[in-house]
Amino acid sequence: MGADSKTFVYESIEHTNGPFFTDQHSLAAVRERIVADVRATVADADADGVVVAMSGGIDSTLTAALAVEAVGADSVLGLGLPSHKTDQADVSDARTIAAGLGIDFEEIQLRPILDAFEDTVATALEPEPDADERPIERNREIGNVTARLRMVAAYYAANRQARVVLGTANRSELLLGYITKHGDGAADAYPIGDLYKTEVRALAKQMGLPRRIVSKEPTAGFWATQTDADELGARYDVIDPLLSRLVDEDRSIDDAVAELRLDRETAVEIASLHADTAHKRALPPTPGIGGRDGGTAVDGADSLD
Repeated sequence: MGADSKTFVYESIEHTNGPFFTDQHSLAAVRERIVADVRATVADADADGVVVAMSGGIDSTLTAALAVEAVGADSVLGLGLPSHKTDQADVSDARTIAAGLGIDFEEIQLRPILDAFEDTVATALEPEPDADERPIERNREIGNVTARLRMVAAYYAANRQARVVLGTANRSELLLGYITKHGDGAADAYPIGDLYKTEVRALAKQMGLPRRIVSKEPTAGFWATQTDADELGARYDVIDPLLSRLVDEDRSIDDAVAELRLDRETAVEIASLHADTAHKRALPPTPGIGGRDGGTAVDGADSLD
């Protein structure tokens, strides 16, 4: 392995502005660390570049920009994967961002595939006659299908072009399980996966990303009116300080509520989301026969397969 491999020992990055990396010195160090990690991921896989599914939002824009710093614009492929008419404005933003970054960009309409899925698989597997009376649940289920179709496209590109797939999830989303298993939860690496949304915004500003992208209302984009705040029960400026205390500092809910002056019911709901979605942050379990565990990965295996 070369100097850029994952065996490189990084210096720790210290907080200098409360629980978050938001001051300029820390952000510069975080940026350098992520760029080195992406470069090492590509080198260790002996890959020719990376694929980033770009939604026009801050997370995927930041991921693509960091990837360009790491491996160069010629080695980054952006994918726009709309599934609804309402996605077009965001895909247009993604295309503009990709052009600004100097990377290749492909737009692939997923609507025909999603329509075919609903007409065949979804119709055949409806669990009960009153399913249409649960439109929110159905929205979520079809939203999960959409996320998985996006990742199918990303991995097809990666396999055909000898690339690795960079996920765009941040730490806030990962800790709350606000990802789809085998959808946006599937990736070869999460460059911004250690960063809370608060830190993602700070780093995006530090890197000079467009203001309209930084200030966009966060959404998974599964249906027209969906927002992260509605889905999670609070905005990230509430969620992040709470998660930081509960997870990083191992504080109690009562301590965190008192210090942050939060509504306790909201805090409990967020803490419950974290606990209930632990399965999304772990490998699928095995029975543990003969003292064996679920770690079936083989050293040196090709991460592109």
